[in-house]
Amino acid sequence: MKLSKMHLKTLREVPTEAEISSHILLLRANMIRKLVSGVYGFMPLGNRVLRKIEAIVREEMDAKGAQEILMSAVQPAELWQESGRWDAYGPELWRIKDRHDRDFCLGPTHEEIFTDIARNEINSYRQLPQNLYQIQTKYRDEKRPRFGLIRSREFIMKDAYSFDKDWEGLDKSYQEMYDAYERIFTRCGLTFRAVEADSGAIGGSNSHEFCALSEIGESQIAYCEHCDMAATDERAACVDEAMPQEEELAMEEVLTPGTKSIEDLCKFLQIDEKKTIKALLFEVFNIPKYKYVAAFVRGDRELNMIKLVNALDIPEHDIDFADEAAMGEQTGCVGGFTGPTGLHDCTIVVDSELIGAKNMVAGACKVDHHIKNVNYGRDYKADIVADLKMIKEGDPCPKCGAPVKMARGIEVGQVFKLGTKYSESMHAYFKDENMNEKPLIMGCYGIGVTRTMSAIVEQHHDDNGIIWPVSVAPYHVIITLVNSKDETQCALAEELHDTMLARGMEVILDDRDERAGVKFKDADLMGIPVRITVGKKACDRIVEYKLRRDAASVDKTAEEAVEEAVAFIEANRRG
Repeated sequence: MKLSKMHLKTLREVPTEAEISSHILLLRANMIRKLVSGVYGFMPLGNRVLRKIEAIVREEMDAKGAQEILMSAVQPAELWQESGRWDAYGPELWRIKDRHDRDFCLGPTHEEIFTDIARNEINSYRQLPQNLYQIQTKYRDEKRPRFGLIRSREFIMKDAYSFDKDWEGLDKSYQEMYDAYERIFTRCGLTFRAVEADSGAIGGSNSHEFCALSEIGESQIAYCEHCDMAATDERAACVDEAMPQEEELAMEEVLTPGTKSIEDLCKFLQIDEKKTIKALLFEVFNIPKYKYVAAFVRGDRELNMIKLVNALDIPEHDIDFADEAAMGEQTGCVGGFTGPTGLHDCTIVVDSELIGAKNMVAGACKVDHHIKNVNYGRDYKADIVADLKMIKEGDPCPKCGAPVKMARGIEVGQVFKLGTKYSESMHAYFKDENMNEKPLIMGCYGIGVTRTMSAIVEQHHDDNGIIWPVSVAPYHVIITLVNSKDETQCALAEELHDTMLARGMEVILDDRDERAGVKFKDADLMGIPVRITVGKKACDRIVEYKLRRDAASVDKTAEEAVEEAVAFIEANRRG
C-alpha cells in the first residue's frame, strides 16, 4: 500500500474533546472519527486494527469449539419482557418503536436472543454442550459517554453463550472460556488481571472481569500479593475489624452544633472516626416492599453501593439518594444528624462491622445533636445485616489476612455463570437421558473489542504516538522514502516494498511529497512496528532500520533490513 493513495489525515493538535492518551492518539492518527458524543467510526488504519483483534478472538473461540453466528442488533421487547429485564435493565437500554407502535430495543447484550435460539433448537441432552458466539455492534444509551472507545454508546463486542446439561458441564465451559480469554488478551499484548466481579444487570452467580491495568481504568481492583485473591472493589469482601470489647454504657444525648460531617463531629468530640456511625439515606423506586432505606457503616468507611443493592436485591437504577426533607417527614431522619435509634417506617441496613462495635456515636435524628454510647441489639436493630463496606488499600485480605493492594484497570472482558436465570424464565428446557425436562445451564462470555483497542493504546504509547504490538498493528512495516523525486531512492523503496509483500509482510510505502520530518512524525504517530528509511545512502543500498519501540535506528543493507524485519514480524505476529 502506498501512503499517497491512502485516505489518511493525521492531526498535529490535540482534539479538544479528548482527555486520555488512547482517545487523543486514535483521533490524531486518523484511526477513528467522532460522529456524535459516544459514537465513533473507524478509518482505514483503525479498521485494520479492529479486524486483527477480531481475528484473534475468532481463532481462540473457534479453538475451544465455539461456533460463530450473527444475530440482529434490533430485539423485540417481548423477549426482554419474558426474562424480566425490559423494566429491570434501566435507562441504558435503548428502546425504540416501529411504525406499528411495537416496542424494540437496540441490543446492549444478547442473552434473550441466544436463549430463544436454544429453546427452539436444542431439545435433547445429546445436543449438549454447545457454545455459540457472535462479534457484533452493541448499543447502550450511556448517560455520560467519555474517554472515546472506553465508554461509548455504540461499540463492538464479542458475546458467547454456553449451554450445558448440568453444573459440572458449566464449570468446564466457564474454565474453557476463561482460558481462551487469557490467550486472547495475551496475544493482544495486554498486561491484565482476571478478578472476581459483580454480575450486575447480566445476572447469574460467579463472574470474573478481565481488566487491562491502567491508571485511567474505571475498575478499581483489590488484590493480594500473598494469595490468589483478586476482585473488583464492588465485589471484594471485607473483613470486619474486631472492635475493643467494652461495657455497654448508657446512651447520652449531646449538643453538637454544625457537625454534619463525620470529620466535623470527630473534631468537636475529639474522638476517632472508628467510634462513629455514618448514615446514608436513599429512596427506592418501583419496588413495593421498599420506600426509604437508611444504610449505616462505620464512620471511617465508605459505602459500597453494589453491596447495598445486592443486599436489598434490587436493580441499581431503582435507588437514589433521598430528598432528606421528604424522607424526614415519614421516617424521622434529619440530614447530617441521622442515627439508627430514632428512625421509623424505613428499611434499616447495617454493615456487619457495626454489630460488635460498642459505645458508638450516632446522629440523634435531631438538629445539632448526636447520641453517645449507641450499641447494636440494645439500642437499635437492622432489617438487613450485610457487608456494605468498600474495600481499601491496607485492609486485610479476606482469604489470607495479608494487607490488600489496589490497582486500576479497564474492563475488557467478563465471564458469567448464568445458571438457569434465563432458561427458567424463558422455558429453555431439554430432555435428559430419562426423558425428563430440565432447564439448560447457561454461561455468558463477553469481550469489548473496541474497548480492547483503546486499552492496547493506553498500555502501548509514548509521547510521539502509538506503539502497536505486532499482532494487532495495522501494518507491520512502513518504508519511509525521504526524497520522492530521487530516482535511486524511489527504486530501492519500491524494491523493498515489493520484496516484503512477497514475503508475506503487510507494508506501507510512504511515497508522499512531504518533508522527511513530517513522514517520521506520522510513522511514530501511527505506531507501525518497523520503520525502514530509504535516504541518501540508497545508492549504496544502505537504509536505516528502526523498531517503533526503540529510540535509536541502525544502518543496514537493504537485504539485512528485509531479513531482520521478516524475522521480527514472524516472531511476534501471533502475540
